[in-house]
Amino acid sequence: MTTSLHAKVRELTPKDAADEGRELSLPVKGMTCAGCANHVAKMLRALPGVFAAEVSFTLEQADLRFDPGLLDPARIADAIRAIGYQVPPANATAKKEAHAHYAHHASSPWQSRLLILSVLLTVPLAAQMAGEVAGLPFHLAPLVQMAIASLVQFVVGWHFYKAAWTALRHGNGTMDQLVALGTSAAYGLSAYRTLWPEAEGADALYFEASAIIITLVLLGKWLENRAKQGTSAAIRALMRLRPETARLVKDGKEIEVPVETLAVGDVVLVKPGEKLPVDGEVVAGASEVDESLITGESQPVEKEKGASVTGGSVNGSGLLRVVTTRVGAETTLARIIHLVEGAQASRAPVQKLVDQVSAVFVPAVLFVAVFTFAVQWLFTGAIGLAVIAAVSVLVIACPCALGLATPTAIVAGMGIAARHGILIKDLQALERTRKVTVMALDKTGTLTEGQPRVSRVLPAEGVDRETLLLLAASAQQGSEHPLARAILDAAGGETLKPLEHFQSFTGRGLEAVVAGERLIIGSRRLMTESKIATASLDSQAIACESEGSTVMWVARAGEAPRLLGAIVASDPVRPNAAEALGRLQAMGIAIVMMTGDNQRTAAAVAGKLGIDRVLAELLPEQKIAEILRLREAGETVAMVGDGINDAPALAAADVGIAMGTGTDVAMAAAGVTLMRGEPLLLAETIRVSRATVSKIRQNLFWAFIYNVVGIPLAATGLLSPIIAGGAMAFSSVSVVSNSLLLARWRPLNENAEQKA
Repeated sequence: MTTSLHAKVRELTPKDAADEGRELSLPVKGMTCAGCANHVAKMLRALPGVFAAEVSFTLEQADLRFDPGLLDPARIADAIRAIGYQVPPANATAKKEAHAHYAHHASSPWQSRLLILSVLLTVPLAAQMAGEVAGLPFHLAPLVQMAIASLVQFVVGWHFYKAAWTALRHGNGTMDQLVALGTSAAYGLSAYRTLWPEAEGADALYFEASAIIITLVLLGKWLENRAKQGTSAAIRALMRLRPETARLVKDGKEIEVPVETLAVGDVVLVKPGEKLPVDGEVVAGASEVDESLITGESQPVEKEKGASVTGGSVNGSGLLRVVTTRVGAETTLARIIHLVEGAQASRAPVQKLVDQVSAVFVPAVLFVAVFTFAVQWLFTGAIGLAVIAAVSVLVIACPCALGLATPTAIVAGMGIAARHGILIKDLQALERTRKVTVMALDKTGTLTEGQPRVSRVLPAEGVDRETLLLLAASAQQGSEHPLARAILDAAGGETLKPLEHFQSFTGRGLEAVVAGERLIIGSRRLMTESKIATASLDSQAIACESEGSTVMWVARAGEAPRLLGAIVASDPVRPNAAEALGRLQAMGIAIVMMTGDNQRTAAAVAGKLGIDRVLAELLPEQKIAEILRLREAGETVAMVGDGINDAPALAAADVGIAMGTGTDVAMAAAGVTLMRGEPLLLAETIRVSRATVSKIRQNLFWAFIYNVVGIPLAATGLLSPIIAGGAMAFSSVSVVSNSLLLARWRPLNENAEQKA
């Protein structure tokens, strides 16, 4: 059992970055459907040295992880170009161009102009068809029809042929091949009958069918791109947050410089109403800062000297001087964008079904089209009807909607989640989050504010209060733990003694040498292990713990170990924690508190929050063991934490949820990050994941149902090519529009406020 447990822990704990290889994102141009994206992804995964690769048709981006010893970015880009797609060369402005692509993706001038040209050329052909149906005398000569249709077929529709040929050369099946084959068949039959009037059925021409199909496909693509622009609104908003320039303070002067040129340690000036250009720390001034587009928090946050600020947030009425602490890809905004892009480009488990269907879809449709043609010709003897039936099959079967079903819902869902301060790393985390049955929560910094304050100092007999506090604060100079900061704050301006040695015992406390004196500070367990008697202060400590406070014991170690006293810290419960846990329980999710704090303190906090199950005095490995035990019992476990010692448990859970107010290590180990320390976001994370996965399933249903119903109707001749083209275009638009409905998702609190 022990060996199995440790094996699972090693498997679930984040691996060393060197073992995982290097990550790379490349823009990929020239993809016309999801089949193209699947083809590029399959090729990339086959390259030696590539560990994982995902390609997003929606974002026109390839994300992969590879061994830099076997491959380099240039070779990867060449491999993509070799199969017929474009990878723009890297340069200094590449990122800006990528950002501009999001903003203008939907309104490409050539696409709009091509659509307008196609509509203008198709209108006369469609008018003639309508006139014939209505019995009106309007009629175009066959050669005039052919001339107009030729422009649509070979000028407007040229890119279909180009893309189809490129895909065919590399053994890939795409919707462009179906469009090119279907419209060419209708156009070719009509051209034959026009040039050879004596041929059978010369009066039955289908130029309007081929022209209308191309126009409808173009219209569908234009509408798709417009809709995709809507689904990526959140990521574009994030990209627009950071200003292009900053006011650098150098040698007492203000210099306006590009943000990209700033380095860690530079001081910038931020005037009222301006966006903060960097992540940093306020060194002078005071103001309120609007961080809503980054954290989802609607109320401005007060900032003064020593406060941290995030690039992209908006300064209020004060003047701030900020020293830069992070630049480039390390900034909070850059990491958020990277997380959102990565999540949008990844594949949901349900996408595997789509990939399997897509792999055989085009060959299967071609077979059905040929079979339809043969059967129709055999039974009716009319080659024209046989061609039209086959064309209808080819057109209705275009798998655009199937390819858009998952990525558009992901882009919309991840975007709306990010706007409300919920960052989901990948689709595996999304899929698992909706299935959570047990949520395990750390106490400090998760259910409590994470900013404890010293409330009592209990010196042992013969020790004065000031000496106890001074020794404890001097020892805590080497720690970043919230309790250490509380003791240092309580010591105030006292001159601390030199720290000569420091060692932390995760989950228990620390050992330090201060001015030659060896001290141990920590839990009752650490005192017991060090054979330090605590009986003289037990009654006072127990009373404090029963109120929910944390007791830190301080002792002198060595040849004559002695208890010096205890320091009591109070960490208030977060205001909305009880309501947040109530919502989770109403959703059928069991709550477990897992904490390293003592049983009495944990029980007191749990009593205030209505938590039935409490596991206290746990070391990090014991948290992992408990999570694995729950998983083996069939539960889907989410772990919520914020500290370095929570990282292994976050990785071991089905879903790790890190509080954004916590450590970078915790956020790196988690699949979900809450950008602000708001427990109510826990229930919203479950809600948004369920809404997104539900939307994916709805989209897949509509995408499949169009083909399941449409192909048999087309094969039996009950569906004309024009109606088939319209249905195909409408299926794509309906799928994307359904995804856009996710933009209406709102957190419960926001809904209540709006109703009020």
